[in-house]
Amino acid sequence: MSKYIHLLHNWPTFKWEGEKIISTLSSLRHKQGRLLGRLEGLGFRLREEATLETLTQDVIKSSEIEGEKLPVDQVRSSIARRLGMEIANEVAVSRDVDGVVEMTLDATQKYSLPLNEERLFNWHAALFPTGRSGIYKIQVGTWRNDTKGPMQVVSGAIGRERVHFEAPEAARLTVEMNKFLEWFNSNTKMDGVLKAAIAHLWFVTIHPFDDGNGRIARAISDMQLARADESKQRFYSMSAQIQKERNIYYEVLEKTQKGNLDITEWLLWFLDCLDRAITLSEENLFAVTRKATFWETHQGVTLNERQRKMLNKLVDGFEGNMTSSKWAKIAKCSADTALRDIQDLIDKEILEKEEGGGRSTSYRIKWK
Repeated sequence: MSKYIHLLHNWPTFKWEGEKIISTLSSLRHKQGRLLGRLEGLGFRLREEATLETLTQDVIKSSEIEGEKLPVDQVRSSIARRLGMEIANEVAVSRDVDGVVEMTLDATQKYSLPLNEERLFNWHAALFPTGRSGIYKIQVGTWRNDTKGPMQVVSGAIGRERVHFEAPEAARLTVEMNKFLEWFNSNTKMDGVLKAAIAHLWFVTIHPFDDGNGRIARAISDMQLARADESKQRFYSMSAQIQKERNIYYEVLEKTQKGNLDITEWLLWFLDCLDRAITLSEENLFAVTRKATFWETHQGVTLNERQRKMLNKLVDGFEGNMTSSKWAKIAKCSADTALRDIQDLIDKEILEKEEGGGRSTSYRIKWK
């Protein structure tokens, strides 16, 4: 038997156990519809804010899966600017961040357009604007070649590497990608969510680029999920959930790529992962709604720019404890000014002291 599914004679004729899939898919689709229906009841501004938060998570977490940590404020600012949204504390954005955001938005906001070779090359070039992955020069905006040997997914220290997967040889890429793109753009009777799962697996198995295959596979999957929802607005992040389940994601993927073209296990994992992503989105929706309510409640309160900036950070879910020294550092003001800002907000019943105190008093939002 061949070691990898792309070497089997009937590749890429995937098969799966329909009875096992249909109940999980039906339950997921019901949950998905319920969420979208609930969101329709919200105002435009709240839906816009929820989309911004979801897309920010998508970009951040998809990069984290590959070990790259992007600045949240830059990602958020880049997305907001491209969507024409006004946000507080907009910051300058690096070329690298803008590139990842550009790919994500092209996939989700222009989901109805065909996916073709040129579009994929543009995504890849956006991911690697300097033509390098870290310190290494790579082939950008074109299919990989095998001049440095076969494309392999490996882990472990030098000399003790473990090969998890070896992709098809470069000579096959044009034929393989043409076949994939023809299928992806076709109007099949297949459920849209199921198609997203297969597209993710199929593309990442071909592994057509020198680097960035995982991020592009997830963008393709998000594009197909947007098609399934028939909406540019994104309310759940598959990448955020995959990042949480990263080890299992790689285990199921490797097992499937070394299997026999029966992808039932992969499909079940993908559907369950998406189900958990939708559950998480309901929590995020609560946070977005609570933030909007907070600002509506305090819209008549006089605040200086430092206070508004810091309250936005706290409402967005500031990591760790907010102390006066952190306030001073982030707001770029003196310790005395920070304490005056904080005391003023306590007097206005917007902030309150955290319980416990200790050597360094911390503060939190006083939710109504």
